[in-house]
Amino acid sequence: MAKAFISLIVVCYHPCIIFEIKKHTIFSLWLISQQIPQFEDVKFEAASLLSELYCQENSVDAAKPLLRKAIQISQQTPYWHCRLLFQLAQLHTLEKDLVSACDLLGVGAEYARVVGSEYTRALFLLSKGMLLLMERKLQEVHPLLTLCGQIVENWQGNPIQKESLRVFFLVLQVTHYLDAGQVKSVKPCLKQLQQCIQTISTLHDDEILPSNPADLFHWLPKEHMCVLVYLVTVMHSMQAGYLEKAQKYTDKALMQLEKLKMLDCSPILSSFQVILLEHIIMCRLVTGHKATALQEISQVCQLCQQSPRLFSNHAAQLHTLLGLYCVSVNCMDNAEAQFTTALRLTNHQELWAFIVTNLASVYIREGNRHQEVLYSLLERINPDHSFPVSSHCLRAAAFYVRGLFSFFQGRYNEAKRFLRETLKMSNAEDLNRLTACSLVLLGHIFYVLGNHRESNNMVVPAMQLASKIPDMSVQLWSSALLRDLNKACGNAIDAHEAAQMHQNFSQQLLQDHIEACSLPEHNLITWTDGPPPVQFQAQNGPNTSLASLL
Repeated sequence: MAKAFISLIVVCYHPCIIFEIKKHTIFSLWLISQQIPQFEDVKFEAASLLSELYCQENSVDAAKPLLRKAIQISQQTPYWHCRLLFQLAQLHTLEKDLVSACDLLGVGAEYARVVGSEYTRALFLLSKGMLLLMERKLQEVHPLLTLCGQIVENWQGNPIQKESLRVFFLVLQVTHYLDAGQVKSVKPCLKQLQQCIQTISTLHDDEILPSNPADLFHWLPKEHMCVLVYLVTVMHSMQAGYLEKAQKYTDKALMQLEKLKMLDCSPILSSFQVILLEHIIMCRLVTGHKATALQEISQVCQLCQQSPRLFSNHAAQLHTLLGLYCVSVNCMDNAEAQFTTALRLTNHQELWAFIVTNLASVYIREGNRHQEVLYSLLERINPDHSFPVSSHCLRAAAFYVRGLFSFFQGRYNEAKRFLRETLKMSNAEDLNRLTACSLVLLGHIFYVLGNHRESNNMVVPAMQLASKIPDMSVQLWSSALLRDLNKACGNAIDAHEAAQMHQNFSQQLLQDHIEACSLPEHNLITWTDGPPPVQFQAQNGPNTSLASLL
């Protein structure tokens, strides 16, 4: 009986006891090893592990001075000095103190140069470049990336390490272009990146250790790099409007992730999964698969429930996705609430501009209910002057929203000016979806003005492009215009064909609308505060207007 009672206590308290014993043991090793000169590895590993344990119990303020002390006394041990610098920089990054993290990475780069490790110097500099991109310090990024490119090309060492540096460098370049909305300009870099990952996949791991202990690092495992390259390819395909290609690479990446997560619990894999899902959800909403998109939004919620840090980093994006879903099912009040929540949660300039652009389009569709707020939003994203971000894509989208507003106001010449500016910008960077949207809206304007020939010249290529993407809403809109245009011009056969297309698109969208609104996950549209709900109540049926779909 006594044995059973003792076992029960151990079972109940086992995790806490083990954690405290582990922490106490490592702390003792840290203290003792500082007195024994020969115990460098034990000493610095103890400092590294102890700081990780402090972080696990949210004692970051205890971890930082410990790491600083270890860094101070490790300068004669290159491997540990570099590793501890990386660790403290990561800690500052997680706390969003990017200035301190960049300073530490700069110190690490200089130290690596002094000890003759160009490889680790490149790792420090590329890591710093990544943080500078996050801070939007583009004037500092450009010379840093140029220097990194030179170091990577000149370094002669382990082929896998060299190619992994090149992948790191090219990923930064590609994401920099995509953040700037330069979908066409990024293609050469993206192609190099894809070729580079193919090269890495053919190389065998070299078990020979580097002669310089400061070179004993690697950026990511090969398998993680493969997923990352799939991810940036999906990002590019989505922005360019190649949505079937985005779906193809998402499927490949998610399959690879599922295999990796069976063997590897690294948090970065969950981050990759969430970002992939965020992009494919937007694709689904465009292609008319709202029910699938909603289920994937629910999947993102479940992933975020498992990690508070993941939810903190993606809460604004999650509410933005719900806002886009609400627009697609014509729940405009819920869309407004979701976008407003997302704005409250983000301090990322590009995401802020994206949300404001979509919120403005909601207010435009709602008519005169929000005139003052709408005018304020449009002024804050005025593409003619003082646009808040450098993104080519977002600025082109802002011109489109201004054109849409002018169209609803009946100011057709002004609308045409804005839309032609959108077309010029979207054609310059192959932004196919913006091109299709601008063409169909211009076609609608010309139809209203009675210029049927010019309207047809806009709507036909809009339909062709929308079919290629495919964009279900633009196809629905274009087919309705083609039906009315052909009727007005007396082309009965073409009008009947366009009417049949419009009917088919309407039925597909209607069926998907009913399915989405009937899902229990549809109740997510009312969630605007706190962590995502764990359970969903079943819907009795769709409760949103279908008029906008017919």
